[in-house]
Amino acid sequence: MLVLYESAVGLALFKIKDSKVEGKQDELAKEFETPEGANNLVKLQAIHRFTSTASAVEDMTAIGEGKLSKSLKKFLTDEISGNKKLKNEKLAVSEPKLGGAIAKKLEINVVSDSSVNELYRGIRQQLSSLLGDVDPRDLATMELGLSHSLSRYKLKFSPDKVDTMIVQAIALLDDLDKEINIYSMRVKEWYGWHFPEMGKIITENITYAKVVKAMGFRTNYATTDFSHVLPEELEETLKSAAAVSMGTEISDQDLAHIHLLADQVISITQYRTELYEYLRNRMAAIAPNLTALVGELVGARLIAHAGSLVSLAKQPASTIQILGAEKALFRALKTKHDTPKYGLIFHASLVGQAPTKLKGKMARMVATKTALSVRLDALADADSKSTVESATIGIDNRVKLEARLRQLEAGAGFSSLRAQAKLNGGEKQKRFDMKGNGASYSTGADSVTLISTGVEAAPGADEGVEKMVVADEVEGETEEQRKKREKKEKKERRKSEKAAGGADGEATGETEEERAARKKAKKEKKRAREEEDGSPKKKSKKSKTRDE
Repeated sequence: MLVLYESAVGLALFKIKDSKVEGKQDELAKEFETPEGANNLVKLQAIHRFTSTASAVEDMTAIGEGKLSKSLKKFLTDEISGNKKLKNEKLAVSEPKLGGAIAKKLEINVVSDSSVNELYRGIRQQLSSLLGDVDPRDLATMELGLSHSLSRYKLKFSPDKVDTMIVQAIALLDDLDKEINIYSMRVKEWYGWHFPEMGKIITENITYAKVVKAMGFRTNYATTDFSHVLPEELEETLKSAAAVSMGTEISDQDLAHIHLLADQVISITQYRTELYEYLRNRMAAIAPNLTALVGELVGARLIAHAGSLVSLAKQPASTIQILGAEKALFRALKTKHDTPKYGLIFHASLVGQAPTKLKGKMARMVATKTALSVRLDALADADSKSTVESATIGIDNRVKLEARLRQLEAGAGFSSLRAQAKLNGGEKQKRFDMKGNGASYSTGADSVTLISTGVEAAPGADEGVEKMVVADEVEGETEEQRKKREKKEKKERRKSEKAAGGADGEATGETEEERAARKKAKKEKKRAREEEDGSPKKKSKKSKTRDE
């Protein structure tokens, strides 16, 4: 049995002397415990030494991918296929994919299952003694150099093309924003006990922290110079508020801790500015077209969400459009509702300046151009990306999208804010001021004029009182309104007449027995009239049942 072993020195071919120990892991482990036992069991048949680090990296990469390199193919052909004694021998290979490629192309009987793992472990343990003329220290140095070269090749290391730095930078930028917000709120709440009015006067976090550092106790407002922190108008407002502040007193120890926290806010804010500049420069070097189209922050978030620039380039435009809205997408698919129109790309300036009804269409167009731009950035040569004209496609796509947006706005009847500003001569909208010279309320408007409608009042009202309506309801009414009013009045008149007729019994003052007697007499009179006519009325079901 032959064993193919790849090492930093080269490709080695070993032959097992004792075929009885094949597959017996316990016996193999005992034999490989000492160099003498390993040499008695395994013999070096042939070796193909690497001539350079580049050739070693090439062969090792091919073996790792399960491919048969030219040098390995030539080595196996010369040593096994061309040797009649070894042609029928089994060949043990560590990689199953590589074993399949060797068996297919060279027609060699290959073994690449778990039974050869212990054999490879023993050879690796006693490799320096099996190779013979190789010093263990030299072998360790060669292995270290080859591992570095192989890792560098796998990572495809290039200082100008490391998108991992962008992924880490944008994640750190988000974390810094959260930390700055938390620390700033803590400073305002803490110092607000001493000077509560200052929180409404100064809203910026970094400015608030600098004022706290400069002033200390609020009683020092008169001797503190805020010219390097605040404008003159704001400085006067702050000093006026400090003179009449309702805050409580704090100790020196309290102020010392507040100063330490303010220092943290200032330092983190300064580092955040430096990190943003670093991210902007890195995005301009790695993805200039993507940056020109959607901006460095949105572009960096897209790269970070996809994992890398190459992964983002492999995505279609429809995926880029909803990248970042996966949770909403799957929720919509589960509930059978409308899917989201945009994800992270919503924060791009081109989508943000579009009207609400056109945002979905604009997001789709921006995603299409983004897919083209990012593919060029990912697959372009590093030298061509470093030139001044590297972002031409991104800039051209942005100009086309802006023109298309203006065309859509004109067709839909929208006018962008920028267009309105140009029409107004670049002037901003004037601020609305509430003035106190409004007109007073006129009580004379409360009086109304009533006119007669000719409709009698409802029962119970005073005699001779007619129903009155407001004059404004009659004057100026249309023909349709007049007909409706007359119909309503007629309906009310009928209602009042019916109510008056139904109350006759109550008006005469008859009792319940008298009313029953009157109704009975009325029925008998009606029955007698029917008998005279000769057409008796049919009995009802109730009367039939009663007769029976």
